[in-house]
Amino acid sequence: MSVTLDAAAFRRWSRACVEALGEARAEIDALNVFPVPDSDTGTNAYLTFVAADDAVKALPGDTRVEVCVRAHVDALLTGARGNSGVILSQLVRAYFREAVRHPEPSAADVARCFGLAADAAWAAVARPVEGTILSVARAAAEGATAAAAAGTGVRETFATVAREAREALARTPQQLDRLAAAGVVDSGGRALVVVLDTTEQVMTGRYRGTSPAVAPLPVPQAGDLVEGGPAYEVMYLLQADDDAVTTLRTTLDGLGDSLVVVGGDGLWNVHVHVDDVGAAIEAGIAAGRPYRVRVTHFADQRGTPLPARQGRMVLAATTGDGLGELAASSGAVVLPFTREQPLDVDRMRAAMTSGEAAEVVVLPNNVRYVSLFEAAAREAREAGVRVAIIPTHAQVQGLAALAVHDPGRPFDDDVVAMSSAAAHVQHGALTVAAEAAMTMAGPCEAGDVLGVVQGDFALVGDDPVAIGRSVVDQLLAPSAELLTLVVGAGAHDGLADALCRHVRVVRPDVDTVVYDGGQEHYPLFVSVE
Repeated sequence: MSVTLDAAAFRRWSRACVEALGEARAEIDALNVFPVPDSDTGTNAYLTFVAADDAVKALPGDTRVEVCVRAHVDALLTGARGNSGVILSQLVRAYFREAVRHPEPSAADVARCFGLAADAAWAAVARPVEGTILSVARAAAEGATAAAAAGTGVRETFATVAREAREALARTPQQLDRLAAAGVVDSGGRALVVVLDTTEQVMTGRYRGTSPAVAPLPVPQAGDLVEGGPAYEVMYLLQADDDAVTTLRTTLDGLGDSLVVVGGDGLWNVHVHVDDVGAAIEAGIAAGRPYRVRVTHFADQRGTPLPARQGRMVLAATTGDGLGELAASSGAVVLPFTREQPLDVDRMRAAMTSGEAAEVVVLPNNVRYVSLFEAAAREAREAGVRVAIIPTHAQVQGLAALAVHDPGRPFDDDVVAMSSAAAHVQHGALTVAAEAAMTMAGPCEAGDVLGVVQGDFALVGDDPVAIGRSVVDQLLAPSAELLTLVVGAGAHDGLADALCRHVRVVRPDVDTVVYDGGQEHYPLFVSVE
């Protein structure tokens, strides 16, 4: 039976890798003793793949597989964290650069892809060491080549790759004394095994959202296992001509160890352990333009892994006491705002990270806040939080998303359900013009009632009931089942009752609910589902 690499399969693989690495993250962190015992390999691998999966999820559903792959590998490169994250990004980049040329690959095609990936990873490391992720990658590639040469089918070749990787991982303590002394396998190799096991399961249709286990091994004792080694990890993205990278590699290799430089076509991800941080950054400046520079002092990291997080939080930005109470009663953590006290990135980031949730779903509920929450989410992810931003532009979209939220579902399934509910809401509002202006519905004067439909000013008048009826009529599609009215502060007396009577006449098949939202500046929010 053949294997097909199309956009749907690639998206499944991307999401499955995130789920599997998320499950294995704590275990991989505990294995981390080489090259530095900073207990972050699992977290770095997980966050690297989260960045790539987020890039794919941001693409339209009908995006071609080639575009999905490009977005994924570019985000892997720019989002890679730590030594293993950088190497994993190079492995995936090299594999899929060839794989997209073979949408229905043969066993020989699969073997070629794994061979190119292993070669690229080994070439990226200045001083390769046996008993690491590199050994696991090479064993996987050799297994694929042997399977293809023996006439094995495509699915069986993927199974061979995963099996050979697991066996190579088990051998890593025999190849590296530091692993043997701690009684663990290589943490980067374990992360690669998770990815390869997941790849095999997705390609054979057997993936069920769980990471295959590796036999448990003792956790290393706390302490510095690399006494006298470099004190700092330096990472940065670099815009530079390919020719300049050769000199950069030589310079950085003389400054420290664990040097990995991956990328191409003018964009590179640089990772090195050094004592002289300034010299490492100056080398990047000499080669091109370094940016997103990240420096970690190992003394601050050893023995202090990220705090364990668990559970899921829905964070809802709300305006008005009533809307806040509605969101809270639906299980959300409320982040209130007003026009005079708007939200900023610092408050958003603090709200995402201050609790103990491992997963956060954000409902911005305001078009201006979507990009700000995205910026805050990048920093929250660095703290080990998995974040999904559902681009709700209106408060009533957030209410619809909360109505279908189910913390018992897998994270991605919950996000998809909430996103779908929000997207299918037709929304509108009434507001009052503060000054004379030109709108899409024509000129208005201060005090005029403005009708908003799907975020645009569509009506201008002086009677809130009449404008409200027109907004409702424009939103009531033939398939409408539920009308929600959220009454704001200062709303015209009897507004909601008048609109309910109107709906009972024109659409008696539509149910209507009314809430006291208490929002300012908008006497009425309207939604139709």
